[in-house]
Amino acid sequence: MLLQWAAVQLQPYVTLEHEEIVRLLELPPNLELGDVAFPCFALARTLKRAPAAIAEELAQRMNGDQQPVRAEAKGPYLNLFLQREEWAPKLLAPLLASDFGQSQAGAGQRVIIDLSSPNIAKPFGVGHLRSTMIGNALAQMYRVSGYEVVTVNHIGDWGTQFGKLMEAYRRWGDEAKLKEAPIKESLSLYVRFHEEVERDATLEDEARRWFWKLENGDEEAHRLWQYFVSFSMEEFDRVYARLGVKFDYTLGESFYNDKMGAVVDRLKELQLLEESNGAQVVRLDDEGLPPCLILKTDGTTIYPTRDLATALYRKKEMGGDLLLYVVGAEQKLHFNQVFAVLKHMGEEVADDCLHLPFGLMKFDGRKMSTRKGQVIFLDEVLDEAVAKALAIISEKNPELEGAQDVAEAVGIGAIVFGDLKHHRMLEIDFSLDEALRFEGETGPYVQYTAARAFKLLEKGGLSLSEAEVLSQSGAIAAAGGRYGQHLNGAAAWECLKALAAYPEAIAEAIRQHEPSVLARFLLDTAKRFNRFYHQERILTENEEETSAKLLLAAAVASLLRSGLTLLGLKTPTQI
Repeated sequence: MLLQWAAVQLQPYVTLEHEEIVRLLELPPNLELGDVAFPCFALARTLKRAPAAIAEELAQRMNGDQQPVRAEAKGPYLNLFLQREEWAPKLLAPLLASDFGQSQAGAGQRVIIDLSSPNIAKPFGVGHLRSTMIGNALAQMYRVSGYEVVTVNHIGDWGTQFGKLMEAYRRWGDEAKLKEAPIKESLSLYVRFHEEVERDATLEDEARRWFWKLENGDEEAHRLWQYFVSFSMEEFDRVYARLGVKFDYTLGESFYNDKMGAVVDRLKELQLLEESNGAQVVRLDDEGLPPCLILKTDGTTIYPTRDLATALYRKKEMGGDLLLYVVGAEQKLHFNQVFAVLKHMGEEVADDCLHLPFGLMKFDGRKMSTRKGQVIFLDEVLDEAVAKALAIISEKNPELEGAQDVAEAVGIGAIVFGDLKHHRMLEIDFSLDEALRFEGETGPYVQYTAARAFKLLEKGGLSLSEAEVLSQSGAIAAAGGRYGQHLNGAAAWECLKALAAYPEAIAEAIRQHEPSVLARFLLDTAKRFNRFYHQERILTENEEETSAKLLLAAAVASLLRSGLTLLGLKTPTQI
């Protein structure tokens, strides 16, 4: 918003379109360099003059016209200083609208997001958190930007791992144990299979035979498969409910079983399939990629076959304009191959697919491995986080009502924010104690800041709905400079400017497909509000001053709650 307004002020003095000016404008790192900076390099070529000379001339022209903006040349930069008394109310009023930050940038476009995708009969470990919460945050941001969003949980309910599990169950399974603790017992069987196969390689052949039977409709194989699927989905749904994550569709890989034949037939028709050591592959030498395996030597399908069918279904049947796959970086080659095969098939969806990789998550230095049984159950981590959050909250505020619910919000929020604040490609070594701190770059810090703002509003007798009504009624604009003189201090002004950048933060997070952009924005906003809170008296004897400052606090409370919601966190009004 601030950049848009600064571009309007600058527009009469340069030969650039409005959007190009906005793209070039920068927010200086400190107040001494102005509120907005315009680099004059873009004008140097057409004007055939040095950028510093252009900046000096622009400053003279703008100051000569007595605009509500003071211009100052600093080398090749034109620094703009807005008149705070006039601009503060203009910034404040739109911040209080309940839909501030929303846009229609993506109107008419449908985005299908593939996220979470745990495997049946395996634990929902902390490693699944990244895909789930990164994908969920992106879905929320796309929605408020006008896109039609469809979220799909692509459950891993097919493949040779089921053959391994069935063979392990046949040899060492105990039905009573499986009913008592289905996920942990199935994990134990899966781990034992991989331990035993080191001594008996024929187990792999038996596992492949079981999967072949499953793909060919064997009754016993199908019964076991359905049993594994049913207890796994109950467990997953319980964890998703706790995380506050919902999906538009939960479609397992098995959903595409009757759609893979058409893909294989089309590849044959296009003469793209070649035999390689008894298997059927599509060669991708022209893409600099190894061959993509379509059918194994025993004729069974594999991941690429199902993902080809999936992409075509999402494009043709679900009407996706953009298909996003929030899947770990270790699958980069797989998706490059799948997208390349779609391109060779002449399918337009090839240009609409985008893999959004992310780095590994370690927990206190440990890397997870299902085959070795090195899995940290997410549910256990959530329980520990909530218990620790409750202990901290009880010490800080022993009289707090609903402390358990607040602890649930803070504990789970700490884990989610502790993930999302990092660039998604970074490898994360997660520390629960660090994530639960109420100071520093943490979720509890942002939540506590929002609660502080809500507490101020309660003391001052102002609600968010009342603040929005004041904004819409024109009362803030009518107060004009009277409000402006109470918000012209450095801390209040910096807080206002930070809030005004919220729409741009969402747009940039979408452009980069990077929730950390929004998380970092919320951290910065919280820091600026806390500086304002500590440096200025907000509840004063002057009614008009108190009103202006409470409205700023209302804008902070509203925006932090909005931003945390987009990231998948709750915002308690008291902590």
